[in-house]
Amino acid sequence: MLKDVNDNNFATEVLQSDQPVLVDFWAEWCAPCKAMDPILEQAAGDLDGKVKLVKLNCADNPSTMSQYGVRNMPTYLLFKGGEVADIKVGATLSHVGLVKWLEGHAA
Repeated sequence: MLKDVNDNNFATEVLQSDQPVLVDFWAEWCAPCKAMDPILEQAAGDLDGKVKLVKLNCADNPSTMSQYGVRNMPTYLLFKGGEVADIKVGATLSHVGLVKWLEGHAA
């Protein structure tokens, strides 16, 4: 299961991480978000030690959501060195596509 992050631990878990971090901005009511869960879980296992994958519930953490201008869900922000390195919006990634995208940033 992906680790949950929130407004309070976002800086520690994401911005200060030694490895790239993919943040899944999601909401409980978002069916596409839930459809992506198994793909994200599998990718997290495949990329263990290379890319960290975490989830942020937007309803419970409006400050972080607002800070990064997230307006649609799911939104995936990839952080490297504390900065946004890439972004994807929507439930459009397959497992293979997600892993390939993230491996490109893990090098």
